Amino acid sequence: MNKKYREAFEDYPIIAAIRDDEGLTNCLKTECQNIFILYGTVINIADIVDQIKEAGKYAFVHMDMIEGLSSKEVSVDYIKQNTKADGIISTKSSLIKRAKELELFTIQRFFLLDSLAIKNVKKQIEQSHPDFIEILPGVMPRVLSDVCRTIDRHVIAGGLISYKEDIIGALDAGATAISTTNQGLWYM
Repeated sequence: MNKKYREAFEDYPIIAAIRDDEGLTNCLKTECQNIFILYGTVINIADIVDQIKEAGKYAFVHMDMIEGLSSKEVSVDYIKQNTKADGIISTKSSLIKRAKELELFTIQRFFLLDSLAIKNVKKQIEQSHPDFIEILPGVMPRVLSDVCRTIDRHVIAGGLISYKEDIIGALDAGATAISTTNQGLWYM
């Protein structure tokens, strides 16, 4: 795992997750060092990443949310060759594996709906070996604590993080960082 990214998440654990150009503009004014890009197209993703990089921040492209990208590994090659992205986020193990081959930082996203989903997390990370995992929803401190104790990966809590107490609860449960689209929380 790339030490500089891990340290960036640890040093400033609030991750600005952006869904539109307004979020992009606003995240550049924050102290957030890590930016999750949750929007864009194959036409404008390089420009979005460039703006983030020019502001001295790390850019992570959520592969599943970029219009025009497929779920095939070649989409990761496209991001690597045509943008300055530091890494990717995806729910798809095949994309995580390919990104690791290309030496991109990887975050695999999981939605925890029940106990079977938690077992699935273990199985999938054994196959894809992501650098970090992101657990959604991130407002379940007890479940986050269990995952942090049993999974050999840094955990990011995301989804439904709306209050300062949500951040504190997730970090106290063992999460390394939290991701949120709530712009008010980017300044904490």
